[in-house]
Order: sequence, then C-alpha cells, then structure tokens
Amino acid sequence: MSVDPSAIKTWANLVTVARVILSLPMLVLIPDDGAGSWGAFALWFALCFSDGVDGYLARRHGATNLGAFLDPLADKILVLGAMFMLVANDTFWLVPVAIITGRELLISLYRTFVASKGVSVPASKVAKWKTFLQQLAVGFAIAPLTVDVVWLWNGLLWMSVALALISGGQYFYRARHGTAEQPLPESIVAPNPDTNPVADTF
Repeated sequence: MSVDPSAIKTWANLVTVARVILSLPMLVLIPDDGAGSWGAFALWFALCFSDGVDGYLARRHGATNLGAFLDPLADKILVLGAMFMLVANDTFWLVPVAIITGRELLISLYRTFVASKGVSVPASKVAKWKTFLQQLAVGFAIAPLTVDVVWLWNGLLWMSVALALISGGQYFYRARHGTAEQPLPESIVAPNPDTNPVADTF
C-alpha cells in the first residue's frame, strides 16, 4: 500500500535518518594518521548498503516529500564527509575531491531550481556508476587490508571524477535540449519549493 507523500514516519525515512545520524560516528572513526580502520570500514559498508535499502522501501511503499529531501542529503553527508576526512589526514588529494564537490553543488542547485518549476532531473546511469566508484574508493582507502594499495583507491577516485564530469556535462547538455527534465508527479510536489528540493543520488 502506498504511503501519503506528506507522511513523515515511514520505514524508508527511518532508514534515511539513521544513515544521517550514523554518518557522524563513521567519520569520527576514520583515523587521523591515515591508517585503516575496521570499525570505520564496517560502518561505511553498512551505510552504503542501507542506501539501497531505503531506495527499495521508497519504491515499494511510495516516495515522500521528506524522503525526496533527506535521501540525497544523506548521500552527500556520507560521501563528501568521508572524502574530506580523508583529505584532512592526507590520504586523498584535495583536487579530485574539490572537483567532485563543485559538481555536486552545481547539480544540486540546478535540481532545486527546476524542482521549483515542478520538474525533476533523474539520475543518469553514469551518475549512479560514479557514486558506486566513490563508495569503493573511500571503502578501499579506509580498509586496513587495502589502505596501502594506493593505486587501487586513487584510481577509483579519479575514475569517479571522470564520470562526475561526464554525467554533469550530460545533465547540462540535456537541459539545453530539453530532454533532462521530467514533470514531477503532483503527489510529491510540495507547496513551497524552498522546503522540498528534489534531487536524486548525485
């Protein structure tokens, strides 16, 4: 049975809120000295897996306005937060992380703008692969067994940068040609667009 789009207490929203809350201790568990941490890795794996869980629940029971706002926010807190922690301990280089952050900000602003007009910008397949590579890069960079395999997680990080630029370019190309935007179902368009920025996974 589909839930009311204005509902707050749903299983999908509960999982998303849990992801936001648990992101903070996961970031704290990342060692300052650049060494690996099984605790951080285990929590990272669980949080990345839970991203698919809340997506499944939302598709099964219906999306909500709160979920449309919280889910992409949780993704950004988790992925970008972990990346900047790895920059702070000199594991990741700042340049690729800055490129990824700039891309996410631009796409988020674009999605918020078009959401105010009642349209959405679905995540492309390239963007989904980009997110997956980012999750792998962080995971390998904090796992004790692979933290010293620099070429592995660094290569994945730069591959995700390439896909971030490609997918970002796709969004703006399609926007210029009017093929990126789709009408939002009336059930998930909030009365005040400033409180309901519609986004998708990166």
